[in-house]
Amino acid sequence: MAKRFEELDWRETAMGELVLRRRWDLTVRSEVYEIKLDDEYLMSSLFTVAEAEIGHRALAALAGTDLDVAVGGLGLGYTAQAVLASERVRSLLVIDALDVVIDWHKRGLIPAGAELAADPRCTLQHGDFFALARSATGFDSTQPGRRFHGIVIDIDHSPRHLLHPSHADFYTPAGLHQLARHLHPGGVISLWSNDPPDDEFTAALGHDFIDARADVVSFDNPLQQRSATATVYLARTPAS
Repeated sequence: MAKRFEELDWRETAMGELVLRRRWDLTVRSEVYEIKLDDEYLMSSLFTVAEAEIGHRALAALAGTDLDVAVGGLGLGYTAQAVLASERVRSLLVIDALDVVIDWHKRGLIPAGAELAADPRCTLQHGDFFALARSATGFDSTQPGRRFHGIVIDIDHSPRHLLHPSHADFYTPAGLHQLARHLHPGGVISLWSNDPPDDEFTAALGHDFIDARADVVSFDNPLQQRSATATVYLARTPAS
């Protein structure tokens, strides 16, 4: 059996105290990796269904091959893995505001790190996703103005439950208008939320995107022995 509890790394960041830990969970009888920011759980390897679904559903909404995808938020890497599972993906750019999380992956402290590092399609970039969304130059620091076929976002807990107040404008019609500039015509956005569907946010998506919808995703919660839900928002830019 692995150690019952092990703190793998701890860092003080601009957003607060960030901790990566590994523990043996007696309920599921397996190792669990967790990332905490102060007293909030950012990610847990116990709950990965919704993180993977935002990648899978974005790709399901896209046609063709040679797809270029950007992911906002690295976390434990499950969203990035879901995107890379498709052979239709030509490139994946993952942006995270916390360089320590990228470092954990590169050092192999997080299991997904080895797979992401070994895939030549995948680039991990340190940066503020929300600031880059506002900018005219876009997400890729090496190719200003680059557009993507899909943009997948897993950062805040929901459009209302934010990790930092500076993210709030992103979820407004004006912020989403800026995001749309970084997508090809017919490009797709997908976004994870831990809250139930928010009609106001879905309506905000409708200003610059079409086919905006909120899908409820169910998954097992073994700790509470019940089913839990999350929301995946999907929308696309007009084809012309």
